[in-house]
Amino acid sequence: MYKRYQLDNGIRVITEEIPHFRSVSIGIWFASGSIYEDFENSGIPHFIEHMLFKGTKNRSAKQIAQAMDAVGGQLNAFTAKECTCYYSNVIDEHLPRAIDVLSDMVINSLLDPVELEKEKGVVLEEILMYEDSPEDLAHDLLVEALVGRHPLANSILGSQEFILGLNREKLLSFLDRKYLPQNAVISIAGNFDEGQLIDLLGTFFGDWKKQSDYNVGQAIVPPPFYQSKNLFKWKDIEQVHLCIGYPGVPLGHDDVYPLMIFNNLLGGGMSSRLFQNIREDKGLVYSVMSYPSFYTCGGLFTIYASMKPSQAKRVADLIMEEIRKIRVEGISNDEFDTAKQQLKGNYILGMESSNSRMNAIGRAELLLGVVRTPEEVLAKIENVTMDDVMRVVDRVLLPDTMAIAVVGRENVLNGTAYNGA
Repeated sequence: MYKRYQLDNGIRVITEEIPHFRSVSIGIWFASGSIYEDFENSGIPHFIEHMLFKGTKNRSAKQIAQAMDAVGGQLNAFTAKECTCYYSNVIDEHLPRAIDVLSDMVINSLLDPVELEKEKGVVLEEILMYEDSPEDLAHDLLVEALVGRHPLANSILGSQEFILGLNREKLLSFLDRKYLPQNAVISIAGNFDEGQLIDLLGTFFGDWKKQSDYNVGQAIVPPPFYQSKNLFKWKDIEQVHLCIGYPGVPLGHDDVYPLMIFNNLLGGGMSSRLFQNIREDKGLVYSVMSYPSFYTCGGLFTIYASMKPSQAKRVADLIMEEIRKIRVEGISNDEFDTAKQQLKGNYILGMESSNSRMNAIGRAELLLGVVRTPEEVLAKIENVTMDDVMRVVDRVLLPDTMAIAVVGRENVLNGTAYNGA
């Protein structure tokens, strides 16, 4: 059972009380991510995330870490395309400490110039680590091939040049624009006392007020104009990394469920068509998979494989052949039922922790303003028909909307036209 509140300063609160848990998770969410910045400044939300762990008016960076370690709790954060979340997982009796520390980080961060310069080195190393991962590069290159310069293609980490040029004034300006009560959601899931929680939130967040002309409507990003490009990035590596992508469906759309069922049967697991045919039967790859990505402004559907260059053309042909078979011949009742049960099972197992529940309700409240109960989600999945799946396949897997990204020593698919799938 979800409950919603709104603090007097505009912070939205959503809770799910689960009395049989001994844990509780709390997340502080902001509509702050790379998608909301221009291309040159897209790395600033992620850098801010780092800096909020580097000390406040009340705690040093070490004291922030010790506060959670001392009680066996977890304290972490992540920055995504559309949101930033600071969260803590603790046993129920330590919820007051978690709220205290998180509120201190969000409201009282010092953004110390000395720490800022040190953290530049940390983030630069993170960028270098990312650039050493050809798989990550291939996925990002595919987004660029599909949406061009749309904000969906913005880098979460930012460029090295941008990080080197950051200063405290830029960070303060960003906080003043984005880290506002009216741009925040607090989500709590697990075992807690409702009365105590309301008191704690009032104590630690109730006095947080900022004067700003920002409104949530400014966080709306227009849909991308999808394109169909083939992009290549040279990398001195032994394998070639291939991504094939199509425009998908946006977050919150009912077609999310049939697309996820289709993904399971195409490349979403070890029993999927792509895995069984390309890896298990023919042994051409170590990794082959597919996955959908959902955003409020649009979506993507990605197929990925890595292999030695001499086998890339054959692997690509086999992927296209599986898609052609599905579009022409359809899918069997057995694989449809298996994919649906797999999706239901993955969803239920994924909701077996307070942290996953907190994430689900926080993200949904922040980005959609609508939170579906597990029963509603399972009903949505159960109500999907085979006709729904084929309708979404016909909508998504259009040959003239396909884009390709290749990372490796040579563009092994250069000049190859895959327009008949």
